Amino acid sequence: MAGAEAAGLEAVGAHLAEGGIIILAGDALRQGDIDFALAASKVTPAAINFMARHGRGLICLGLTRERAWELGIAAQSNEGTASSGRPFGVSIEARHGVETGISAFDRAHTIAVAMAADARASDLVTPGHVFPLIAHPGGIKARTSTLEAGIELCKKFGLGEGIVLCAIMRDDGSMARAEDMADFAVSHATPIVDIGTLIRD
Repeated sequence: MAGAEAAGLEAVGAHLAEGGIIILAGDALRQGDIDFALAASKVTPAAINFMARHGRGLICLGLTRERAWELGIAAQSNEGTASSGRPFGVSIEARHGVETGISAFDRAHTIAVAMAADARASDLVTPGHVFPLIAHPGGIKARTSTLEAGIELCKKFGLGEGIVLCAIMRDDGSMARAEDMADFAVSHATPIVDIGTLIRD
């Protein structure tokens, strides 16, 4: 992950390792849309609630293709694929330990179940309230998106192979841009990371 200053990238890794949320910008496929991102291995109900409150977008669980296959998560049909090309898998829910499935607690629980080292397909049911995204096996160099960037960050810092993403919208419901979040990032100690800095030369 050359291109970013080592100290800055290490600080981002430490923030993620502590369960912190970052903002990922620079997705080449989504016309400037930005995402909150959290290492899935560090998920908490409070983090899911933060994303839902401040991001307002769909909360997704980004997984490597291998992990998705291990969990029996199939890709959604390619018919009618949106312009963003987001590679959605079939939505999931934990088989046990949830109530309605939509609460911050329930969604955090589903993500934790999916990320457990001994997780199996039988631990999940479909459909559910967590929306998987299945990363390109070639990583960020093959697909320059927040999905692949988030997973690469998690791998680099030993935080597993899953990333929780939530698209960020403005108060009026339009999609936010990185410059909209500058003050928010400072006041909430939420680093903004341009994924272009993560691509190796």
